[in-house]
Amino acid sequence: MKMVSAGTLISTPLLQAASYPFAIGKETMDPSPKRRSINSSFNYGAQIVIDGLIISRGWNDDSFGALSKSGYTGFNTSLDSKDLTSALESLAQWKLRIEGHPNRLMGALSAEDFITAKKENKVAVMFGFQNATMIEKSIDNLNVLYAEGTRWIQLTYNERNLLGDGCTERTNAGLSDFGIEAVQRMNELGIIVDLSHCGRQTTLDGIEFSKVGVSMNHTMCEALYKEHPRAKTDQQIRAMAEKGGIMGIICLGYMIGPDPGGQTTLETYIDHIDHAVNVAGIDHVGLAADFAIEGLEANGATRENWFIPRLSRFKPSYQVRWPPWIPELDRAERYQDVAIAMEKRGYKHEEIAKILGKNWLRYLNENVKIKL
Repeated sequence: MKMVSAGTLISTPLLQAASYPFAIGKETMDPSPKRRSINSSFNYGAQIVIDGLIISRGWNDDSFGALSKSGYTGFNTSLDSKDLTSALESLAQWKLRIEGHPNRLMGALSAEDFITAKKENKVAVMFGFQNATMIEKSIDNLNVLYAEGTRWIQLTYNERNLLGDGCTERTNAGLSDFGIEAVQRMNELGIIVDLSHCGRQTTLDGIEFSKVGVSMNHTMCEALYKEHPRAKTDQQIRAMAEKGGIMGIICLGYMIGPDPGGQTTLETYIDHIDHAVNVAGIDHVGLAADFAIEGLEANGATRENWFIPRLSRFKPSYQVRWPPWIPELDRAERYQDVAIAMEKRGYKHEEIAKILGKNWLRYLNENVKIKL
């Protein structure tokens, strides 16, 4: 598939782009579902809605069905980062999926592609990786990945790799020399530097050594969930914002509080948005699921196949819980509920629109350019 190039950015401000009704093919999303019990004047269906991270392994007809209900304009998807070969295969598979569904999907290389997707009633997919292991030992492999459509790379996962320490690594060594070189080349190419799973010093180093704003596309606030290795401190959030970056608040219940389905609720999720906005400012916060578009439960997650394996895959500090979801967020229409909850908290409509997707447009416009 030939990726759609962004070309020259449109002359009208990006933040005026969210004015088109949303539909996928013939399936149009109802912006005011009857199940909503409060009187809201916010037009969700007209918004640019971008998810910081969707896990797309096992994408099927149910995924397309959920997408038609979601109101999404686009999302970042996480591909196989085991090595360069598997990464390129994963990229090729998604390109074939887009080629096979040209009326529903399009590849995203820049901010303008999300605007185009909204206008054309499609969903834009931006390719990236939750680890940099597929770079292997060669910075030149970044050139290959960029040419194939990669637009964001998380520097580390939980463990240490050649670039630096992950968030559950025993040490806190930060970026290696190779990691700094990788960040510099990513900046030159126009690949987003993502720090979601990075260790504390690696996160600070990533912000410092990147010449442009970084992303933390699926994370949460350490101030509200103390000592969780995946959470970002106020210092990190503030430093990210000062350089023009963005963070997406993760929808996984056990990531934002210790008791998803109980005391950890949708209101807890809004608490994390509130805190991030207070620290970073309204222009630097977005949303992120970090699971399948249809939700964990609908995607077949059970205690046996989801929870039990993670007890051995993740360290105890991860505090994995069952069930891991917040019911309102574990559904395709999750961000309609978030928008309504934000409105009840007193957010203005323009502020809600920024959190839903306009902030991602701002960030991508400033930091992701077509350079080949």
